Amino acid sequence: MNRFFSSRSFWNAPISENPEIDPDSDAYSALLAKEENGPYFGVNLHQWTIPVYEVNAQTPRHNVLQRAVTTKDDPLAYYGKLGTRFRHYPGFGESVPIPDGALSDPEGDSHLAMIDAEQNLAWDMWGARRRADGQWESCTGMCYELSGSGVFDPGDFSLQDGDSIHFHGPSRASGVPAIAGLIMHHEIEAGKIEHKLACATRSNAKRKFVFPAIWTDGPLEFGIPEGAVLQLDPALDLDSFKLSRGGRIVAEALQKYGAVNTDNAGGNALYGEWIARGNPGRAWEGLLDPFCLKEIHVKHLHVLKLRYIQRRGFDGHPGPNFE
Repeated sequence: MNRFFSSRSFWNAPISENPEIDPDSDAYSALLAKEENGPYFGVNLHQWTIPVYEVNAQTPRHNVLQRAVTTKDDPLAYYGKLGTRFRHYPGFGESVPIPDGALSDPEGDSHLAMIDAEQNLAWDMWGARRRADGQWESCTGMCYELSGSGVFDPGDFSLQDGDSIHFHGPSRASGVPAIAGLIMHHEIEAGKIEHKLACATRSNAKRKFVFPAIWTDGPLEFGIPEGAVLQLDPALDLDSFKLSRGGRIVAEALQKYGAVNTDNAGGNALYGEWIARGNPGRAWEGLLDPFCLKEIHVKHLHVLKLRYIQRRGFDGHPGPNFE
């Protein structure tokens, strides 16, 4: 599969020529430039990203249990009482194809996704883990069509202002599919990315989001709304930067398709599919580097005009002191 979702999907549409820039774009860029890890976007490849496994009719099936975060030794324990409110979307959990040896992201979010091109289906989870007894469990769970729009209908969820989107099934803070906007290994091998990218920042707006996001848990009174599209200035001469082959491919995608703000993060981040370090048959090493865009300052990124801003959402991204 070359890219996820319909050819007419928002995710697969190039940005139009001369798009309207948001009046607050410079202020948003200034926020990104204050990032303590550096005024550029890194690429998460080995942690805090999404493992994606190709599955088929022969893949072992598992009944994925609802995970409730209730113990202090749980990696997600800072969610406290919220952990009993996480939910799978209705119908998710029975007969989920998960390959033997599959691993969720080892970091706290523990994302995991499977795609079945024959059945035209994708499954994704947040807080996924295999228990000592061999059963899988996850905090959230969704199943959706690979050839669909890649945008969830907010009317399908019983969202109440103040909720976390994780109470309803989606695994991204903005309520978009986990696989949307991922940089895939085969795309860098082939030399071209033909879709929008997913990005995350620690500078997201509180209770403010735009399409394709259907929710938010951003923390800042003045921040970048989730769902916002960031475009690398298409007039920027990429030849003036010392970019690796992989970095050039990503930069060109940022100019043509842009990146969608999908989540909170501990820095300015794009997402490549998770691949374990040292994988002998398939590796990012030598193909794409987490710091491949380090030379491109965030001042060269513009936030496109924000339309139909929604002013609802979770009251803020929970952290260690969240009650």
